[in-house]
Amino acid sequence: MTTLTDPPKESFRLSMLLYDSRYRSMTIQIIALLAFMLGAAWLINNARINLAIAGKEISWAFLSSPSGYDINQRLIDYTSQSSHGRAAVVGLMNTLLVAVMGCILATFLGVVVGVLRLSKNWIISRLAAVYVEGFRNVPVLLWIVLSMTILAETLPQPRDFRGDDATASMMLFDSVAITNRGIYIPEPLFSRGLGDIPVLVGNSEEAVAACASYYDLDGDGQPATGCGTFQISLDLVAFLSVLIAMVMITKMNNKRADRIQDATGDRPATTLVNLAIVVLPVVSLLWYLGFYLGYPELKGFNFRGGTYFRNSLIALWLALSLYTAAFIAENVRAGIMAIAKGQSEAAAALGLRQGPIMRLVVLPQALRVIVPPLISQYLNLTKNSSLAIAVGYMDVTGTLGGITLNQTGREMETLLLLMACYLVISLVVSTVMNAYNERTKLKER
Repeated sequence: MTTLTDPPKESFRLSMLLYDSRYRSMTIQIIALLAFMLGAAWLINNARINLAIAGKEISWAFLSSPSGYDINQRLIDYTSQSSHGRAAVVGLMNTLLVAVMGCILATFLGVVVGVLRLSKNWIISRLAAVYVEGFRNVPVLLWIVLSMTILAETLPQPRDFRGDDATASMMLFDSVAITNRGIYIPEPLFSRGLGDIPVLVGNSEEAVAACASYYDLDGDGQPATGCGTFQISLDLVAFLSVLIAMVMITKMNNKRADRIQDATGDRPATTLVNLAIVVLPVVSLLWYLGFYLGYPELKGFNFRGGTYFRNSLIALWLALSLYTAAFIAENVRAGIMAIAKGQSEAAAALGLRQGPIMRLVVLPQALRVIVPPLISQYLNLTKNSSLAIAVGYMDVTGTLGGITLNQTGREMETLLLLMACYLVISLVVSTVMNAYNERTKLKER
């Protein structure tokens, strides 16, 4: 009788790291990782040695020194006596402002133009095609400069609004002024506001003292608002908190309606209830805070009061939005064409018109195709905002990577910070959009 036994297990040998398929891939990855780490370490050490020889050791102290320059468009208090760190924060907020505004407008225009590209009306579809090809094939920098030129040369001057022989007038019941210097709109104000919370940015004692001496008009020895701190509006925090809470309640109400529909087949009305849930608390809060609008008024050689949007911001916003919308339109067109015609035919057989078919049937399914390339367009718009210096808009590239770099001579530090800013913004945008993409994609059993 023959007895079968398992062959003896082969002992491990170093040669198996290269010749055994079980270990080869891991070995190659470890070698590649070590080579990358050694190369990065060599580059960092070489840069450190060269900076030391040039007398420019890595230091971040310059962020707390007074900046010495003004920023024309800002969302928080800032003066020329504020620190370079505060100037970088102001520039970063300007970048985020134009990026958010641009993404919203570009998405709206891109969806509309993308749908019009598929219109059966030959004139409408051709006009949409001309728009897409025109904006896609011209560098965005030229569109930015052209937009700034149009705004500066065609809009009326503030003096044109003055006197009985005025050639220009304000719009919307004298609440909005559009001039060649910018646009003035009503400003939200509160007569019984909750106040602000000062938050330290990190100014040095010298910078705070310099700012205090510059603004201490009453002689109390205390730095004025904006000297080392920025203010968080409690009114805005309260408004956003109430709005977010009410939106979450409406979602809970919709889920309740879904459960009732699943159980009984009848869905209770939710539109008016959700509207009341959101509007009534928000209106009540605004009434409690004494909300009112501050209108811009022509005083002297310019308008005073209201919220001011400089022409540089408007030009950059429009140019980036129109340029990016052309690419989004093609993404939308491709996503719609990826949906089978049977979907539209089935919806039409149920009696739906073309508008509801596109809104309720086609676009929700097309989002699974549209969202991934849409992320890249949002990132491109955000990074293209670095061209703002061409029209004098002070974003983070113009402040941290421009004037601060030239004044301090800290090329390595400022560029590293600038790269980190754009990297963090891009990662946040990608994370949010990827999460949305996960929610919209098909769920398989």
